[in-house]
Amino acid sequence: MKIFDVEGFPNPARVRIALAEKNATDQVEFIPVDVMQGEHRSDAFRAKNPDSTVPYAELPCGTCLSQCTAITEYIDGAFEGPSLIGNTPTQRAKTQMMNLRAEAGLVDAVGAYFHHATPGLGPDLETYQNADWGMKKKEAAQNTMRQFDSVLASSEYLAGDEFSMADITAFAGLAFADFAKVDIPSELTNLQAWRQKVAARPSIAS
Repeated sequence: MKIFDVEGFPNPARVRIALAEKNATDQVEFIPVDVMQGEHRSDAFRAKNPDSTVPYAELPCGTCLSQCTAITEYIDGAFEGPSLIGNTPTQRAKTQMMNLRAEAGLVDAVGAYFHHATPGLGPDLETYQNADWGMKKKEAAQNTMRQFDSVLASSEYLAGDEFSMADITAFAGLAFADFAKVDIPSELTNLQAWRQKVAARPSIAS
């Protein structure tokens, strides 16, 4: 299995954490993509991943997968270890629900703020910007933080008592928020405590 990504970017981090949770990092070949030079927009890249995003995975059979949730679904089924998605229909549904909220409300919202309301990746790559839209998405990201703080007041993790894909997505989203200078409101103590707990996991701390 090959993973085409940029180490340190928020979405690639999600896949790398999932692999580490499954103790499968050494079973994957990582291939760096030069995003700053626009490699992800080349014809060769788009032929395998029309989304022009990182990461994407190329499976041993030749199938190419983009989108972190899809790649994590594959990782969860292909490698041994506790499930990152859940073992019952209810667990899986809750994980998917919270993962979608984390993806849209944190990763994507912070991304919209970063790419629209800040210099982002620079004028060569940021060919269209709408600062008002970016500021609205910053507000949405902080609203998602508040919602998650409320969930974590009575739940060990975002989708229940077990660490899941939703926690990975939210953790990566908060790391992106740090980079983009989208602060976690100081009163969200449940979210802060959850973040410290997740950061101590071997898949992240090592």
